[in-house]
Amino acid sequence: MATIERGLERLAGWLAAAGAIIIVVQTVWISYGVFMRYVVGKPDGTVTEATALLLFPAALLGLAFALREDAYPKVSFLIDALGPRGRQLLTAVNLVLMIAVGTFFSIAGIEATFRAYESGTASEILLWPRYLFWAPGALALVVFTVYACVRLVSVLSSPPQPAPQQR
Repeated sequence: MATIERGLERLAGWLAAAGAIIIVVQTVWISYGVFMRYVVGKPDGTVTEATALLLFPAALLGLAFALREDAYPKVSFLIDALGPRGRQLLTAVNLVLMIAVGTFFSIAGIEATFRAYESGTASEILLWPRYLFWAPGALALVVFTVYACVRLVSVLSSPPQPAPQQR
């Protein structure tokens, strides 16, 4: 199980890096669009659609990485008030909720990817195939959901841990 968890953590890092690269591409492309519009006076008609299409994969590629880094927001006063067993139970419930939501959106993302591929739909201006934008998001959702399942098994199979010391 530890090998699977490490592999998923590594994959989460690669997906987050891909998301970061997309954000850099969007930043450069938007800056180019602003330059062309306001300095050169010839607006780039593709920048809005391209950056909008890239938002979906960029938004989802960091999901598993955020789970790996424990970067999701938490209301810690409740967690701090519980004992080790209560913290473990609350962590398990949180992971079950993440798995339920992740499963729903994974199924939706996979279905959207296949429907876009089968229909051959493309973006309106750039004519890029839409499945190319759905597929990375669907992959990220599946990796997130599987990683949350592995984390749940890890949490449930390990003994309750004492609270970290506050400084």
